[in-house]
Amino acid sequence: MRRRTLDIIFASGGMAVAVLIAVLGFAIVSQAQFASEYAKTELSAQKIVFSAADKLTAEEKTWKAGSTCLVTYAGQTMETGAQAECYAKYFIALHMETSAVNAGFPGATYATLGSIRSDLSTQIAAAKAKNDTTGAADLQKKLDSATSLRTTMQTGETLRGLLLTVYGFSVIGEKAAFAGTIIYGLAALMAALSIAGFVHAFVTPKEKLVFVPQRGWSNAPAQG
Repeated sequence: MRRRTLDIIFASGGMAVAVLIAVLGFAIVSQAQFASEYAKTELSAQKIVFSAADKLTAEEKTWKAGSTCLVTYAGQTMETGAQAECYAKYFIALHMETSAVNAGFPGATYATLGSIRSDLSTQIAAAKAKNDTTGAADLQKKLDSATSLRTTMQTGETLRGLLLTVYGFSVIGEKAAFAGTIIYGLAALMAALSIAGFVHAFVTPKEKLVFVPQRGWSNAPAQG
């Protein structure tokens, strides 16, 4: 086979692969851009604005290590996945925890409040059966407080879940964008190698052959 023909075959195949890789990169980058724009559109529609820095309490600024993001985004309208994560994890979560403490159920969540309400209802029924009206009234206040808190928790957890879901998709979008960049780089490298192959093909003498057995070889058995 002529060396030039072999070079052209490999270079053409490499260029075809480069095109396919570039198309894959384009598809991935397009999806990444969609994820970013979709997150921004949906978050902007909620019109959630971070509290101004001078309105943040000391607890809001220092509740957890990541709470400093509330200062970073102070006064900004939520538009990115990172902002959504910050608001969900360090603003909503703090106020839900505070609400639970103020209601007399520290550490309670929407899920745990279900069993708490059931226990209180049982205790109220038992108190009424004993004609303990005072005890029943006190327990009823706790039940009302637990019911109100559970509604608050449901709202908070729903919003947190939605915001963290958007954050998750934004992270996927960012990773997809990074992967797309790498793929574009691979496509460019493959294209460069293919071009080099074409160049080599046309600078190689037409008469040069490859995979040709060398003369002088013999398959005859050696003489003893």
